[in-house]
Amino acid sequence: MDFELKSLSVAQAATLAVDALVVLVPESDPKAEGALGQLISQAIAHKDLDNGPGQLVSAYRPAGIKAARLVLVRAGDGNASAVRKAVSGAIASLKHPSVQKLALVTSLLTLSEDAVRAAMVALADASYSYTTTKPSAKPRHLGKVVVGVADAGAVRAGFEAGRATVAGVEFAKEWANRPGNHATPTHLADAAKQLAKKPGIRVDVLGPKQVAALGMGAFLAVAQGSEEPLRFIVMHYQGAAKSQAPVVLVGKGITFDTGGISLKPGAEMDEMKFDMGGAASVLGTFAALAELKPAINVVGLIPSCENMPDGRAIKPGDVVRSMSGQTIEILNTDAEGRLILCDALTYAARFKPRSVVDIATLTGACVIALGAVRSGLFSPRDELAQALQQAGEKSGDLCWRMPLDDEYAEGLKSNFADMGNVAGRAGGSITAAKFLQKFTADLPWAHLDIAGTAWKSGAAKGATGRPVPLLVQYLLDEAQRDAGAPASAKPRARVKAKA
Repeated sequence: MDFELKSLSVAQAATLAVDALVVLVPESDPKAEGALGQLISQAIAHKDLDNGPGQLVSAYRPAGIKAARLVLVRAGDGNASAVRKAVSGAIASLKHPSVQKLALVTSLLTLSEDAVRAAMVALADASYSYTTTKPSAKPRHLGKVVVGVADAGAVRAGFEAGRATVAGVEFAKEWANRPGNHATPTHLADAAKQLAKKPGIRVDVLGPKQVAALGMGAFLAVAQGSEEPLRFIVMHYQGAAKSQAPVVLVGKGITFDTGGISLKPGAEMDEMKFDMGGAASVLGTFAALAELKPAINVVGLIPSCENMPDGRAIKPGDVVRSMSGQTIEILNTDAEGRLILCDALTYAARFKPRSVVDIATLTGACVIALGAVRSGLFSPRDELAQALQQAGEKSGDLCWRMPLDDEYAEGLKSNFADMGNVAGRAGGSITAAKFLQKFTADLPWAHLDIAGTAWKSGAAKGATGRPVPLLVQYLLDEAQRDAGAPASAKPRARVKAKA
């Protein structure tokens, strides 16, 4: 999708040669001139445009407006949440093949950079269409979007972040939505290699023999029941001096999860293609980094395999040795994500990172705790946890910090290994995090459990692309903290580019 930023008054918007015009209207009566301003005033006066974010009225070929379609939509006081709701509703009413070029006019509002980004991400999400394995699906017809604001210079950095975030979210959605036979570990490695064609990104892909040489016994154990060979994807983005410690992102890449010998129930098992949502978010974040080019170094680690119930598969009661040297009793083969992540976390230490953040669709317990609104955030480091939570609030990709008391690890004790891979049912998302913590030593580590936020079920079934917005904002904040400037002060990308 091609975004363009313009300083645009309401009167100027009326003259745009676009297929549809969406105008965000504040809750207070706006003062606008010209034919479009008159239409807004009339809609409000006749109570056709109710107050409340998302309330809208549509018109076809209105007099004095060059656009064929017009949507006036309330956007409250212009905060990011209200703007997101307004744009989502407006775009949902414009899914027509003839709407290929659209103008989103926000000039009546004083928008923050965060609100501009929220509008762009909401617009892309509302118009998204997955077509890779569904030729009959209606493709996205909307290709060009003009974002009209009161002062382009004031929100340019937010626009840049929005454009890159859209690119990253859609890359993550594409790979998370693909069925397991179209998104194998080898396919994910190929996707990473495609990103390596962009400046500043390098990718190394390790196979089973190399992973075995590293001593990643836990990762190998999960993969051994599948015909598909594992892949350990190592991505590097260099935007700063080589001497600068990187942020390491670790994404769980289980491309299909049957549960292994501890087989899952058949109902909704198809959704286990989304179990590589963490890996997809790392790929998407690197796609966004390639667009934004922030002054920071980032390493992405994606341990990827299938979890299958083959005759060679690990069994409950088996004991495996992790890369750290710690042994693990496999009490439940459906707790496999933590087994591949623990070896990747041990590997992460070699980069002497400034921080390590793992992202995983790890536990159903986190869905019970937080639903689909916030991702679970676990970290023993207050500063890191606060930075991630603030990035989530700023980007609208919310998370919530959960406890990590030592007492939660009691259930992981084993009579036959250094630890079991599961504890009791109670506090399952926390005990899973406590398991991962055993492999982080003194690393500045955080864990994001995205089991409730990485995809939607039911009629809206599909990947969300979360937590790409959170991760992108966190990296921008870290880069600008190094530069000693606010996170929105130094945009590095072009104003007009394709996402």
